[in-house]
Amino acid sequence: MMKSKSYIGISLVILVFGIIFVPKIVNRIKGNDVVEGQRVDQVSTHRSDAKLETIGPAPKFELTNQHNQKITNVDFAGKVYVLEFFFTTCPTICPKMNANMIEIQNKFFGNPNFGIASITINPEYDTPQVLKDHADLIGVKSSNWHMLTGDQDYILGLSNKGFNLYAGKNSKVGGGFEHSGLFALIDKNGNIRCRQDEYGNPILYYDGLEKQGVKAIQQDIAKLLKE
Repeated sequence: MMKSKSYIGISLVILVFGIIFVPKIVNRIKGNDVVEGQRVDQVSTHRSDAKLETIGPAPKFELTNQHNQKITNVDFAGKVYVLEFFFTTCPTICPKMNANMIEIQNKFFGNPNFGIASITINPEYDTPQVLKDHADLIGVKSSNWHMLTGDQDYILGLSNKGFNLYAGKNSKVGGGFEHSGLFALIDKNGNIRCRQDEYGNPILYYDGLEKQGVKAIQQDIAKLLKE
């Protein structure tokens, strides 16, 4: 008799659990929200709030800007700056990179401690005058945004060996060149800096094509400007 009552009690508990909790679990699975709560929020935001990694000193460079002035890495000393490789006749990813860099410029416009370096990988075409016209076209306003040109072998070496950001000639792709869509972030002391990914690894560079990458680099520029 006692056994029967025990089985009945257990059955009632299981039944109540099923009525109350199973529909919630099903709905959470359907909504792809199996795990939730404050702990998950802390995990998802931890890396963006963590101290930025120092990768090492950015390569030195000496190039010519859109105003036909010699510009070196020393001109960026004491400034936080973003660096990219691009070319003006790029028909694929460069227009998106340009638009996102304009967004970054506008976010920090007027701050004398922020700059941008855009280095062409097609310097034979991208003369200082061509770069100036391009800067005017896309809306470059900052006096600290230097569009840079120089010797092609030097620039490709700076990209591939210096920053480890791929760039090269390829006659089979639109524009005749292919390159990375990543942005490098350099601090006031000339060091490459970055945040960590969700696994605690340094991301090295920021996605210059996606809104998430642009938002992340804006957040981290603001951090470095306070250092």
